[in-house]
Amino acid sequence: MPRKRSLVLTDHELRLMQVLWDRGRATVGDVVDALLPPPLAYSTVLTTLRTLEQKGYVTHEEDGRAYVYRPLVARDQAARSAVSHVLDRFFGSSPGALAVSLLDDTRLSDADVAKIKRLLAKHRKGNAR
Repeated sequence: MPRKRSLVLTDHELRLMQVLWDRGRATVGDVVDALLPPPLAYSTVLTTLRTLEQKGYVTHEEDGRAYVYRPLVARDQAARSAVSHVLDRFFGSSPGALAVSLLDDTRLSDADVAKIKRLLAKHRKGNAR
């Protein structure tokens, strides 16, 4: 029975998931070869992929003697889960507090400012019922 899916991926898990998201499917050896530095040992990658499978993030199929892993969770779904976790943990579940914190510490391009303004206007329109 799969473990309950964790809210966030560990650093090692995220590195492996990024390879699987980019490739769609990969063997342990493929993942090891595709990882950016610092390298991880084959046994570490294998153990982490097994953990990800137990958590319900990946599945595998047999291809001869090799297991071929593929993601069950989309990148954007994992990202939303991580943001939600940070929002709850550090910002009292307040998207506004998170946005203010991000905007206060970040230099934005004119294009980013325009996009944020459009999203805020759209959001206000949707709430003005």
